[in-house]
Amino acid sequence: MGSVSVIVPCFRSAGTLPELVTRLTTVLRDLSVDHEVILVVDGSPDDTWNVAVELAGRFGAVRALHLSRNYGQHNALVAGIRDARHDLIVTMDDDLQHPPEQIPLLLAALEGDRLDLVYGVPHEEEHGVLRSLASRSVKTAMSGALGIRTARMISAFRAFRTHLRHGFAASSGPHASVDVALSWATTRVGSVRVHMDRRRDGRSNYDLRMLVRHTTNMLFGYSTVPLRVASYLGIMVGLAGLVLCGVVLWSFAVGNTTVVGFTSLATMITIFSSAQLIAVGVLGEYIGRVHANGMGRPMYVVRERTGSQVTV
Repeated sequence: MGSVSVIVPCFRSAGTLPELVTRLTTVLRDLSVDHEVILVVDGSPDDTWNVAVELAGRFGAVRALHLSRNYGQHNALVAGIRDARHDLIVTMDDDLQHPPEQIPLLLAALEGDRLDLVYGVPHEEEHGVLRSLASRSVKTAMSGALGIRTARMISAFRAFRTHLRHGFAASSGPHASVDVALSWATTRVGSVRVHMDRRRDGRSNYDLRMLVRHTTNMLFGYSTVPLRVASYLGIMVGLAGLVLCGVVLWSFAVGNTTVVGFTSLATMITIFSSAQLIAVGVLGEYIGRVHANGMGRPMYVVRERTGSQVTV
């Protein structure tokens, strides 16, 4: 087993970090491998950074990065991944839902050369009905629209070989998806069943709205499927228009028309206007992302850190 870097994106987690780091260091020490824990504080408005600094001072294997604002979970993960020093990387949440004691299961699955990336799949879903439904919808979108065959096993509790980060070293811009980026680097993906705990403090910051936003970012940032859908919609609307035109001409030919049909005209205008607005909206999403990348918006900015910087 190689050396291990554990990356934890942190937001409003001042109450859970002390226990999480204590359990993490115990587990990693028992594994008898070189290790580090990187706490990436994602512009949290509470005392999370001060707690992270205190933990870095107390535990020699702990480092902390403080991002200059809230960039989002995946952007924070990329910051930690690029700063990792060891052979294997483990990512996990900061709310104690991912038990550190399950990390050896992920690492054991990476032994040998069969797999490069392993996800920890929970025995039972620990989220509410709406959150679970949204999560499954995200995975379905990744599987169908992005062609990621392993999307249904994806979770935030993952372990992978550090060299995979070279597959997305040149990625930039504000819209990041770690799982899509990892899918570019390997097809050797597996999963293990793990136990998940319930969140102990507060409520998840990754709510339904954030999941919808993340799904939208993936679809428009990593796929051309919406453009194809807009094209198909245009074709279907065009066919519907031809059918409607045929109905109007037939009615005129057999003498069933009275006053020139307002209903038909209004229907055609509505259908075509809707199709045009949908197509313009889809194109606008893509143009907006090209514009955002052209402005040079960063994926993240590190305000301060404990320990020395690692660049990739």
